[in-house]
Amino acid sequence: QVQLVESGGGLVQAGDSLRLSCIASGRAFTIHAMGWFRQAPGKEREFVATIAWNEGATYYGNSVRGRFAISRDMDKNTVYLQMNSLKPEDTAVYYCALGQGAGRSYDYWGQGTQVTVSS
Repeated sequence: QVQLVESGGGLVQAGDSLRLSCIASGRAFTIHAMGWFRQAPGKEREFVATIAWNEGATYYGNSVRGRFAISRDMDKNTVYLQMNSLKPEDTAVYYCALGQGAGRSYDYWGQGTQVTVSS
């Protein structure tokens, strides 16, 4: 019912910035929240950020708070992740997710986009 298409990943140097985008599409759907997760090799998937779609409230994981910013364009059904002051520890596959109900759960996931930060 819902497809998520991500873009913006790539290879950057430590200290650089990068912006990820994720577009949600489908025949008919409602967005309660959209968020970003990441997974590095050998590690569990980690929460990065989320935004309440209508209210605009944002939440961040401890490791990215103060450096990353999540935002959305409601008219375009698009969520962004602005990543600043990137560190090698940020290297991971970043996944976009969409939730349609309460409880901070997610129903749909994107394909993932690779972010690599070199030192």
